[in-house]
Amino acid sequence: MNVLVVIPARGGSKGIPRKNLRTLAGKPLLYYSIQTALNSKFKPDVFVSSDDEEILMVARKCGAETHQRDVNLADDKTTLDPVIYDASKAISAKLGKSYDFIVTMQPTSPLLKTASLDAAFEQFIAHPECETMISAKKEAHLSWKTENGKYVPNYKERVNRQYLDPFFPETGSFVICRKDFLKAHKKRIGSKVDLYVLPNHEAIDIDTYEDWNLCEYLLNRKTILFVSSGYNEIGLGHIYRSLILANSILNHRLVFLVDNKSQLGFDKIKEHNYDVHMQKSANILEDIKAINPDIVINDILDTDVLYMNTLKNWGMKLINFEDLGPGVKHADLVINALYPETETQPNHYFGHLYFCPRDEFLISEFKVVTKDVRRVLITMGGVDPSNLTAKVLKAIYVFCIERKIEIDIVLGLGYQKTETLKDFPQAKIYRDIKTMSDFMLSADIIFTSAGRTVYEAATIGTPTIVLAQNDRELTHFFASPQYGFNNLGLGQNVTDTQILKAFENLVDDFDSRYRSHELMLSGNIREGKIRVLNLIQSLIGA
Repeated sequence: MNVLVVIPARGGSKGIPRKNLRTLAGKPLLYYSIQTALNSKFKPDVFVSSDDEEILMVARKCGAETHQRDVNLADDKTTLDPVIYDASKAISAKLGKSYDFIVTMQPTSPLLKTASLDAAFEQFIAHPECETMISAKKEAHLSWKTENGKYVPNYKERVNRQYLDPFFPETGSFVICRKDFLKAHKKRIGSKVDLYVLPNHEAIDIDTYEDWNLCEYLLNRKTILFVSSGYNEIGLGHIYRSLILANSILNHRLVFLVDNKSQLGFDKIKEHNYDVHMQKSANILEDIKAINPDIVINDILDTDVLYMNTLKNWGMKLINFEDLGPGVKHADLVINALYPETETQPNHYFGHLYFCPRDEFLISEFKVVTKDVRRVLITMGGVDPSNLTAKVLKAIYVFCIERKIEIDIVLGLGYQKTETLKDFPQAKIYRDIKTMSDFMLSADIIFTSAGRTVYEAATIGTPTIVLAQNDRELTHFFASPQYGFNNLGLGQNVTDTQILKAFENLVDDFDSRYRSHELMLSGNIREGKIRVLNLIQSLIGA
């Protein structure tokens, strides 16, 4: 099967002067269609037809053969049918070669993928009765037309776009026709036409500077892969941070990958309509390789050397969050808001200045500390393995009832000991809430563990008592008196009497609560996301 690709590229472009030779994302516009054709598995002969010597020279340097077009076929009024007919006839005679298919590819469609071209070819070959295959895109919009000088609806019923009958504008990407049809009729478009519908991002034709700028953006954008975990035992902290960052990255393609335990995280990401995948291979590295990102953002805690080196060898840039594993030394950027680092390392950024609050905390009001304490919030993280929720509730319940202090309890998705709270009927229990900032703002005192919640409390400024869940949380340096927190240490070692005493002291001491409020706000937590995004953007652009 012999295939000829003809790329018509005249020199007299009016809309964008010398368009075919202008540099798009570092290469001449003409380069993209030539490479797409040359990479086809159907091994076509690729010729550029032009009246312009410079275009023909550039085409040869980009790997194409050339056909000198007659000047009579290069004016503004000439359609492509005679251009392609003339070129195919001359090339066939020159090479002494008979072609089965003639493909027209316009250089103004630089985003077309070779895989789409080949798929269209396969579709065309599978239907021998078809005379022409044309690239198109699918659209569905409420539109209007003119009849007798008046605008009238171009639809039967006014419904949402997804329920409209679609229409299919042609793109300039390709027209495939059979040589015998072209030879017999001197035109490419027969009466038996099939369409190959391209993805919208491949279907752009460059006619204006706005089209050019859009293509420049799409060609330059990177694929960023968030590799994250989120399930009942660990909660959704990693997932939420990935979503926080993704919501602010608008100029690149974003993909999510979760491990095979993280159905909960998968569902949460899916709610936000991102492109999300769950691990399918035994080794998640194979899933990453299939996606082939430019940048991998690992939010999975500790990594090993093999994992990191494999990704580096594939040419990917690596950003790791809260990674204390041996693989961290191979990351291009490390951001760690929770855990201290014992040595200064290049491209490592740690401390409270790099915490990324959810947007609800960025737009929330600050806490106004009042003389009276009317509400306390107990929230001990996603799983609360030590059941500090019940421990704190038991310690302060009677005191709260006596003082008419309302108790709100927010449980994480992984909390499994609800039955231990049944003896405290006046406590209000909530699970999987969407408005944690409102609960923190309405509380006068917060009890929490030493995880991400302390940072969230610091964005609001509500005085907070901290009980660590484990030894690792004891290393979270921000949950300290320096930033206004009353940290009681490892929760399982703290007695009920100590919890109640700390609570009573805070309830009765307005000045202490106000100092805590001011110190918490002094950490300037709300600016953390901007700092992190600037670091990520610097690496992406490097």
